[in-house]
Amino acid sequence: MGNYAFGVDVGGTTVKLGLFDLDGRVLDKWEIPTVKDNEGASILPDVAESIRKKMKEKGIEEKDLVGIGIGVPGAVDAEGTLVGGSVNIGWRPFNIPKALNAYINVPVKVANDANAAAFGEMWQGGGKGYRNMVAVTLGTGVGGGIIVNGSIITGATGAAGEIGHIHIEDNETEECGCKNKGCLEQYASATGIVRLARRRLAEDDAPSTLREGNLSAKAVFDAVKAGDKVAIEIAGRFGRYLGKGLAAVANVVNPEVFVIGGGVSKAGEILLEFVRPELDKYAFPPCRGVKLALAELGNDAGIYGAAGMILCR
Repeated sequence: MGNYAFGVDVGGTTVKLGLFDLDGRVLDKWEIPTVKDNEGASILPDVAESIRKKMKEKGIEEKDLVGIGIGVPGAVDAEGTLVGGSVNIGWRPFNIPKALNAYINVPVKVANDANAAAFGEMWQGGGKGYRNMVAVTLGTGVGGGIIVNGSIITGATGAAGEIGHIHIEDNETEECGCKNKGCLEQYASATGIVRLARRRLAEDDAPSTLREGNLSAKAVFDAVKAGDKVAIEIAGRFGRYLGKGLAAVANVVNPEVFVIGGGVSKAGEILLEFVRPELDKYAFPPCRGVKLALAELGNDAGIYGAAGMILCR
């Protein structure tokens, strides 16, 4: 039995890595560039080389490792195969543990990056102490990760947890990135909140500080905190969409807690105040009262979750 695990979070620009002990403490963390040339052929060799350098620096041998966990952008099946490839980094479908074991021979577990981040929040973040959790990432898009009885739910093709593409609005005319119309992501993401704000500001000439300067999700919630009535209306619409979407998820998986992360979550507890009433309004009665919490690990959630997949066996 080893004493350490590495957590790896492969992103479009950088690969984040962390060295963890058996208690889930991060002993060291660092980044390397994601080299996407030649269909990302050097990404895993670069990861292995970086890990080996860290092992040498810390006096760690292969026998001291429990294993390596990796979060990657794309759908991953139970065997660690990247099912449809990953457009973000140029990878075609392949089995990641097998490929990495050509460079470093230790157990390897792989998950979609959003699922890995969800696991990290359950293990050491905003969902700590719970075994049934849904992580919701409100960033450029809306991502999700579902944990049931302590295990990540991946689905048949690794695409479980894509809550941003729940259909929530029949009357939408603009296309979502997925080519459908009326997805939750179109209203609850950072760009979605800006869409709601622009539409509300176009309805009339009601005074609002949002008519000045750059319009962003942060600007909307800053204006809410300052008591801006138009901003409060916009946040109300956001809350209705997200609350309705989370109610649909709650009715299916009955979590103990939703952990809300991503850039939009930096608005803090005030964001949750707009979501809670709508969630309880639309949820099946036994699913009401689910806890809403803010994510705590930030950009480190991925490395924590990747390492946790190895250490929580």
